[in-house]
Amino acid sequence: MISVLREFENAISEVQNLNAIHDHLLNDLHLNVAASEILRCQLVYTVSAMDRYFHEIVRVGFLEEYKGVFIFAEQVDNKISNIAYELLGKAKDLAKDLGTEVTAVLIGSGVKDLADSLAVYGADRVIVVDDPELKDYRTEPYAHALASVINEFKPEIMLVGATAIGRDLGPRVSARVATGLTADCTSLEIGNFPLEPVANQEQLHNQLLMTRPAFGGNTIATIACPYNRPQMATVRPGVMQKIAPIEGAKANVVEFNPGFTPDNKYVEILDIVKSVVDTVDISEAKILVSGGRGVGSAENFKLLDDLAEVLGGTVSCSRAVVDNGWKPKDLQVGQTGKTVRPNVYFAIGISGAIQHTAGMEESDIIIAINKDESAPIFDVADYGIVGDLNKIVPMLTAQLKAAIK
Repeated sequence: MISVLREFENAISEVQNLNAIHDHLLNDLHLNVAASEILRCQLVYTVSAMDRYFHEIVRVGFLEEYKGVFIFAEQVDNKISNIAYELLGKAKDLAKDLGTEVTAVLIGSGVKDLADSLAVYGADRVIVVDDPELKDYRTEPYAHALASVINEFKPEIMLVGATAIGRDLGPRVSARVATGLTADCTSLEIGNFPLEPVANQEQLHNQLLMTRPAFGGNTIATIACPYNRPQMATVRPGVMQKIAPIEGAKANVVEFNPGFTPDNKYVEILDIVKSVVDTVDISEAKILVSGGRGVGSAENFKLLDDLAEVLGGTVSCSRAVVDNGWKPKDLQVGQTGKTVRPNVYFAIGISGAIQHTAGMEESDIIIAINKDESAPIFDVADYGIVGDLNKIVPMLTAQLKAAIK
């Protein structure tokens, strides 16, 4: 706003200068310049400046209508997904910085009774969109429901989990409400945009700064959405931390139903077949035994399997292991995999590139085993063992097995 006002003042100054230029051309240089040309230039300067100025007034007024931090409270089979509680935890931090409230948007059929569980984890208000058309997730009715909530209640920030549902829902909703979306965020904070002052550019305050990996995880990008609302982001599961439960908390429930008229965009669900997956969700594991390229082969992961079995833990891996086809992507830790926070994290044969450590550095205890004493993994490890993992891991497994017995 300040920069546009300065532009306006500069334009008026230019208009005044044109009169002096006209006099100079006519009186000193004796050039015949039509007064109409000078007047035309003055009008162009003035109209252009006024257009920018009034557009800025409208924009600022538009942005000020949007208040509050909203999260999409994902539920499946009428059970709140863990990502919803994680988003509430981060939303509380953002709302505190902005001096506003946290609202959870709960969409489904027969879900009103779930509202209090969201209050327990930090929601000040829960907007419930309850309709039979929302019994199972389908893109069109859910996108209509969330976009209608945004248009009606005007949140400043809207957070969605980067799950299979969230990655389908978020982009469609952002397009419908004409705002930007930063996908797959690993960090969110309130700050200034641009991050550092730039000459002749106004620095905007209290902006949502959304950080995410880019270019295959080789760099980190911080993105802002300063001129549109809401500021939308999808957030990776396991990145944010839910707060300690607030026992006895009750939700301020607001029921809202925009109405649903099935059309050719509504997919008809004929049947739902739930598959049984043997793979454990590593983001929920308390103990992770993670292997990297240094393990050497898919067969050699048997050493890690044995250690994990003794500890009651789960095996995970680095991106290099997935790229080599030794383990499935569901087990990958890192920027392009999953973010984890186990009580104990074993990093075995993992060098410790930033793309990996970004996904596990907040583990309570990190134990690294690597033959290279200068490996970056030791910079984040609480305990480190330098040596051959083929000798160390079996010895460690045997010692733990004896101690546990």
